[in-house]
Amino acid sequence: MREQVFGGEFFCPQATLLCGQVFRYRPFERGYLVFTKDKACYIYAEGGKVHILSEDEEYFYNYFDLSRGYAKIADFAANCGIPAVAAAAEYGKGIHILRQDAEEAFFSFIISQNNRIPRIQGIIERIAESLGEEREFLGERYFAFPNAARLAQKDESFYAALGAGYRAKYIAQTAERIAKEGLSPLALFKGAKLRAKLAEYAGVGPKVADCIALFGFADTAAFPVDTWIEKAYREDMGGTLKKREEISAYFSEKFGEYGGFMQQYLFYYKRGRRE
Repeated sequence: MREQVFGGEFFCPQATLLCGQVFRYRPFERGYLVFTKDKACYIYAEGGKVHILSEDEEYFYNYFDLSRGYAKIADFAANCGIPAVAAAAEYGKGIHILRQDAEEAFFSFIISQNNRIPRIQGIIERIAESLGEEREFLGERYFAFPNAARLAQKDESFYAALGAGYRAKYIAQTAERIAKEGLSPLALFKGAKLRAKLAEYAGVGPKVADCIALFGFADTAAFPVDTWIEKAYREDMGGTLKKREEISAYFSEKFGEYGGFMQQYLFYYKRGRRE
């Protein structure tokens, strides 16, 4: 077990985990246990520093995107000319965009559509408990997230029984496709072309494609638009575009490679002030 320590001004575990980008974590002692693939870490903030305990330093250094300079991103937000974005960035300046496993992100965001975070977490955990390998970390039991080949061994009825609802058929169909093809062909694409390719998979509409691109493929220009982003756009910016796809395209063009970061600031700020 090794401990890594990082500056905390632009890195906050709570903001990073509670901004809607990831679902496999739970409170633990002074912070959180985080689960990804077949790995786990314990992350907490103390004395202006962030501590990460794990058995795979390199993996979690990459997972938490710790090589990126987030002060520059916060400065961009502060000077972008949109007061709502500047305020959101100040509120959520500790957010890091997680570099998640692409397969796990695929299924997590298929499950997330038209769903609330506690229910998303429950479905994902039941899938992991049913199909994943049992493991232990710091005396706590957890289950690895199963890969597509393992998921493809089960059919729609199996996922429906776990509470996935209409998403059950999408999980089964997409698992079968990824198990056969892998995801390496998608690595050839970025931006709008990547999101168009993602939308060819069962259960992946424009918003889910944006989420998978941003969180699973590190395509930081992607700008997912959900209820909270739409509210921020209309209520805080006076936006008049009607369709979510149009709002997403507007922000992606305006913010370029920083779009995904601005999206997370806005989501966390708007949701945090309402709930």
